[in-house]
Amino acid sequence: MTDKTAQDSQVPPLLEVQELTKFFPIRQGLLKRHIGDVRAVDGVNFQIGDGQTLGLVGESGCGKTTVARCILRAIRPTSGRVHYRMREGNTVDLASLTDKQLRPLRRDIQMIFQNPFTSLNPRMTLLDIVGEPLLVNGVKTRKQRAERVAELLQLVGLRSEYLRRFPHAFSGGQRQRIGIARALALNPRLIIADEPVSALDVSIQAQVLNLMTELQKRLQLTYLFVSHDLSVIRRICDHVAVMYLGKIVEFGPTKDLFGTPKHPYTKALLSAVPEPDPRRRGQLVVPEGEVPSPADPPPGCHFHPRCPHVVEQCRTDRPRQEPAGPQRLVACHRAQELDLKGIE
Repeated sequence: MTDKTAQDSQVPPLLEVQELTKFFPIRQGLLKRHIGDVRAVDGVNFQIGDGQTLGLVGESGCGKTTVARCILRAIRPTSGRVHYRMREGNTVDLASLTDKQLRPLRRDIQMIFQNPFTSLNPRMTLLDIVGEPLLVNGVKTRKQRAERVAELLQLVGLRSEYLRRFPHAFSGGQRQRIGIARALALNPRLIIADEPVSALDVSIQAQVLNLMTELQKRLQLTYLFVSHDLSVIRRICDHVAVMYLGKIVEFGPTKDLFGTPKHPYTKALLSAVPEPDPRRRGQLVVPEGEVPSPADPPPGCHFHPRCPHVVEQCRTDRPRQEPAGPQRLVACHRAQELDLKGIE
C-alpha cells in the first residue's frame, strides 16, 4: 500500500496500521453485564508514505473517525498495531505506548477538526488558542509565543494583527485556518484531518483545500484525510481507502480507484458524486436496505445484504483483501469478474 517512491527506496512508511480494532462494550442491567460489542473498527490495515495523502472514505458511522482517534490515541484501540516511524528512523507502536511514553510524540501527530467553531475556545484569543500547544511544550515566554503565532497566522493567510481577537469575529473559513495554524504550531509530520471542509461553503472549501495542498508541499506534511465527500477526496488525495462497517473493502491510487472501482460499494459511492455535465451523468446506484448494525454485523461479506451482485459465497465466507492491480487491494469474492464503471 505504500507509494512507489517509498517502495523503491526501501524506506518504511511513515504510518502503518495493522489489524486495528476498536470494540465498544454493550452493557445491560443493574450489574452492567457485558452482553456484546459494537465493532466500530474491525481489522483495519493501511500505510501512508512520507509526503502522501491517504483519503479514508465511507458512509457516516462506518468507523472513519474512530480509526483517526485510535491513531491519535485519543481512545485506546482494543487490539492491533499502529507503527509510526520517528524522526530518528526507528519505529514505535503507538497503540502499546503508555501516556507518558506517548507525550513526546504528540508534537509529531496533530489533528484538524471538523467543526471550525466548536473546536475553538470562544473565551480565548487567537494568541492563546494557537499558542497553547507551544505553552504546553515548553515555550514559556509570551513574547516568543506571540512571534510564533503571528508567523503561523501569516502562513495560513491571516493577518498577524488578529492576535487579540476572539473566534466569533471570524468567518467559518477563517476559523478553519486558525485550526490549521494550531495544528502546525509544533512542526508536525503527520496531520489527521477529520472532515476539515464539510462545514464550509463550496467556494471556501476550495480555498482551504488549496491551502492544505500548498502547506503540504512547503512543509513536507503527510495527511490522513477523513471524508465522506468523494469530490474532495479526488481533489487532494494520492490514495483512497474505502470503509464499510468497520472494514476497508477497497484500497488504491485515487485515479485508478475512481476510474475502475472493483467493489460494488465503491461503485455505489462513486455514482453519488455530482457530475456537472448533463451529457456525462450516470445512473445513481443506491444500495438496497439499511446499513447493518456494527453490534450485529451479518455473516460473510458485511455488504452482501445490500449488494446487487451477491452470490451464495458472499453470504457465508468473509472475503479477504486480495491484489486487484498495481497498488490495488479489494475485499470482494467477485472482484475479478465484475465490470464496474467509474468516473472519468
